[in-house]
Amino acid sequence: MNPNNEYQTRYASYLSLIEPALRLAVEPLESPLKEAISYSLLSGGKRLRPVLTLACCDLLHGCMEDAIPFACAVEMIHAYSLIHDDLPCMDDDDLRRGQPTNHKVFGEAMAVLAGDGLQSLAFATMAHQTLEATNVWHACRAMAAVADGCGVQGMVNGQVRDLQAEGKPVSLSSLQAIHAQKTGALIEAACLAGAACAGADTASYQTIGRFGQAVGLAFQIADDILDATSDAQTLGKTPGKDARDHKATYVSLLGLETARLRAQAACQQAEEALSGFGESAWFLRMTAQNAVKRSK
Repeated sequence: MNPNNEYQTRYASYLSLIEPALRLAVEPLESPLKEAISYSLLSGGKRLRPVLTLACCDLLHGCMEDAIPFACAVEMIHAYSLIHDDLPCMDDDDLRRGQPTNHKVFGEAMAVLAGDGLQSLAFATMAHQTLEATNVWHACRAMAAVADGCGVQGMVNGQVRDLQAEGKPVSLSSLQAIHAQKTGALIEAACLAGAACAGADTASYQTIGRFGQAVGLAFQIADDILDATSDAQTLGKTPGKDARDHKATYVSLLGLETARLRAQAACQQAEEALSGFGESAWFLRMTAQNAVKRSK
């Protein structure tokens, strides 16, 4: 089989577990909150983070049924972060995934509440799975990884530091620290949650963490490149926002070609982190490569 076709088949198999679970999770919600949450959560997207959760669990021979609630929770948290990130008080954007942003459709107040609701739904989903888990410690470890990745030492603090840095000189080391939290922490958490669900030993857990960190860096640099080079129709969101908001990026600090080299280096780090798993890690290696080569 063609490697790319095999990759797409495996990716689709993970999506076939994630999409129904996400739809089921929002089904009991009441209107109008249900509509606002569904608008952002069920609007498509790459589903990179939940796919990484299932793929890391799969690599370590875990039960993917145990990992599905955590994969869904990661995607819920990602969706909430996008809703809040697009608000006028944050990045003030009108376009997301090729359609008007949540607050443009439902109003700012409902958008805030939809984001809040998605965050609490994510933790409720993980908590209920933990109560029913065969191995409660594995489930608690997965939930802790997600909490750390999205919280005050992860994504939220990265967003704070990003806002504080707008319009100010930023060193490369400071930029790396910002994006390690703002973008990388939740991607790393998605990987660690899958490893935890599989009952990973300490060495494997740390290896998966290093892989997640490197993928997060590669993804963020690619995002900076796309913001500088792509168009709204291809990207599905407003390009040029970073320059508009005077944000430091890998492109603005290093230039386009050096940023591309950095992205490729991060991808190589991700692949090297998985060297101990041999050919069984082919899907995760290709995922790292695709994080750099993506067009949106």
